Amino acid sequence: MKITTVLWDWNGTLMNDVPLCCELLNHQLTRHGYAPVGGLDAYRRVFRFPIEQYYQDAGFDFSRHPYSQLAQEYAVLYASRCESCPLQPNAEAVLRKLQALGLHQFILSASEQKALEQQVAFYGLREYFEALLGLNNVYAHSKVDVGLTWLQKSGTPASSVLMVGDSVHDYEVSQALGTRCVLYAGGHQPADVLAATGAPVVNGLDQIFSYL
Repeated sequence: MKITTVLWDWNGTLMNDVPLCCELLNHQLTRHGYAPVGGLDAYRRVFRFPIEQYYQDAGFDFSRHPYSQLAQEYAVLYASRCESCPLQPNAEAVLRKLQALGLHQFILSASEQKALEQQVAFYGLREYFEALLGLNNVYAHSKVDVGLTWLQKSGTPASSVLMVGDSVHDYEVSQALGTRCVLYAGGHQPADVLAATGAPVVNGLDQIFSYL
């Protein structure tokens, strides 16, 4: 079936918050007495969903510092800095072209709903999306349930949807929803990790047109 809908991830896919997330992770680790993970390459190797597991892999001991405490702390730090992040290269141009082609566009994010709405509005991108689909908490567990609910309520055929994200979790979400998927290698996980899913991997967002 022809692609009629693009389901976008936000963090790392349209907004480039990767350097900020690396900085904040190292800040939290150091603040609580752990060794930092290092630079961007090391960060992208350790990053994964669920975020709780990624924090353990980074070195946090939840018996000393519970994940709920760390997640709340991170949310405050991130909110104060995220608007300094740039969009990914060509992000708005791609959104504009997809809109001109008549495709429906949505964001499906593990971000908390209110924060997602504020960020998308700040970057002046709200007009491109029919809905923003976020979570009702800051713990970033999974967005599968939100995606499945949207798919059922909207009546959109899964085979007409292209999921675009930057993580293995985005591929897992696409599998759960039954949609097609393209992964962007400029975000939170490196190209080889993304390619191991078997999904197409692109180095630029403007390359997704080949998969419509």
